[in-house]
Amino acid sequence: MRLRCAVLDDYQNVATEIADWSPVADAVDVTSFGRHFADEDALAAALAEFDIVVTLRERVPFPASLLARLPELKLLIASGMRNTVIDYAAAEAHGVTVCGTPSSSTPPVELTWALLLGLAKGIVTEHNAVRAGGPWQSTVGADLHGRRLGLLGLGKIGGRVAQVGLAFGMRVGAWSQNLTAERAAEVGVELASSKEELLAGSDFVSVHLALGDRTRGLVGPAELALLKPTAFLVNTSRSAIVDQDALLAALHAGRIAGAGLDVFDVEPLPAGHPMRSAPRLLTTPHLGYVSRSNYETYYGAAVEDIRAFLAGAPLRRLG
Repeated sequence: MRLRCAVLDDYQNVATEIADWSPVADAVDVTSFGRHFADEDALAAALAEFDIVVTLRERVPFPASLLARLPELKLLIASGMRNTVIDYAAAEAHGVTVCGTPSSSTPPVELTWALLLGLAKGIVTEHNAVRAGGPWQSTVGADLHGRRLGLLGLGKIGGRVAQVGLAFGMRVGAWSQNLTAERAAEVGVELASSKEELLAGSDFVSVHLALGDRTRGLVGPAELALLKPTAFLVNTSRSAIVDQDALLAALHAGRIAGAGLDVFDVEPLPAGHPMRSAPRLLTTPHLGYVSRSNYETYYGAAVEDIRAFLAGAPLRRLG
């Protein structure tokens, strides 16, 4: 009997083209879904007859309640090797094998700088003015050289963001709860004495932390109040690290120069969501890991995972 595989959130409709699925074509029928399922009921109904599900990053939670409603599910593949929205115990209880894929840190590094530069140089405002016949020059770009870049987190991604900042001639500082002077010296940046000092003394702040109990709400009203009125905040990590209501209030009040966001509390953003119209805000629809090379890796490795599972030797198991 042939197995059925669902690929979720294939917004660009490239999952079956960007990788070679022929190694499993004799045993598996693949269906990609180009739209996001808004709730568990819709998702459960759509996936009820699928044996295999491929999901991107942490876009779709798989709690125990959902797994219990997927009686045919045997293999769940999540891109990347870390996923906090899958209930691994429930998956095991329902006989579902969970596997991951390799992932590159390059795309989120590049997107971080796209947002930061877009904010600093007023790219969107000036582009729209040129296209619409508006004013010729209406913004005064912020300088990077000589300014301070403050990084919340100096892991794999944060470290590479720091290197780009240094190449621009920026002064780079970093802070996290576990950051050591040795790690900061290894990257060539200064270890901030505290979170508060980093925020108050930086011209650009970029978030590169994993979401957990200690980082949820790490940047709230008090922290945002520390930022200079000329400072920019960029978040390509997880939305819940920054208090979204407090950030909206700061943007509307003009207490900071601007923010660049790739992540949101609700994705996709509903029509009419305040993040869609907030002033001083540059947004992208969670593109941090969306690149051709990463998609080739994700879906190519998903095929490998399926093939290995069919052979009785699952690869890259998670949980």
